[in-house]
Amino acid sequence: MAVGRPGGRGRGALLSVLAWVCGLVFVLPVVWMALISFRSEPDAATNPPMLLAPFTLDGYREFFGLDGGASPWPPLINSAMASTFSTLLVLVLALPAAYALSIKPVKRWKDVMFFFLSTKMLPLVAGLLPIYLIARGIGMLDNIWLLVILFTAMNLPIAVWMMQSFLSEVPRSLIEAAQIDGARLPMVLLRVVAPIAAPGIAATALICFIFSWNEMLFARVLTGVTAETAPVFLTGFVTSQGLFLAQVSAASIVISLPVLAAGYAAQDKLVQGLSLGAVK
Repeated sequence: MAVGRPGGRGRGALLSVLAWVCGLVFVLPVVWMALISFRSEPDAATNPPMLLAPFTLDGYREFFGLDGGASPWPPLINSAMASTFSTLLVLVLALPAAYALSIKPVKRWKDVMFFFLSTKMLPLVAGLLPIYLIARGIGMLDNIWLLVILFTAMNLPIAVWMMQSFLSEVPRSLIEAAQIDGARLPMVLLRVVAPIAAPGIAATALICFIFSWNEMLFARVLTGVTAETAPVFLTGFVTSQGLFLAQVSAASIVISLPVLAAGYAAQDKLVQGLSLGAVK
């Protein structure tokens, strides 16, 4: 009977403890924010914090405008529209580009991939003023479709980079068999490549959706009232009268729920997609 080495078991236990500690470090602030969201403003502002303070829904009532405040639904709908449409557009553009760089790679394709990724290294602030001037010149300020275009351009490089690694795992023999049967490129992408690379496509879509949903800098500068997004709406709770901690916590929880729900629903595809190509 094979007996495992004691040192190996001890190392595994230590890694498990470290994993739990890291998980708690990341989760505890979110749990604390959720607890604060159910407190009144005086209880939320106490220092040291009151762990046994009574719970209330005043923060959520204020966020949803039930006490006479602004309604959060237009910003939430704007964020959902901009994130969803930009993610779909990214997938439509990234799939054929990744196919060309993986299944039928061009010359110096690694340089092309590095160029795509290098565009993410440009600080957003550096491009903010030119984009603002262009948007003002063409009358696109405070327009949700401007955000769709910007989010697509921002997420397309990382999407092509990720999907190239996913599509490189697609067996060439299946593609060649489909081409012999007379399938053209759109049919090959939809009927052969997309089903096999579905976990990778789902992982890419989820990451692009999260990046689009969380983006605030361009949305804060380029929108006003009509195209205001949820992160911009969240900043409205920080007023000159002070920081209303319970209201900000409640708003943060509600605005985070769509991303958390999408991540939970696609967690199996996300893990499977991100692990594609990790083991040869």
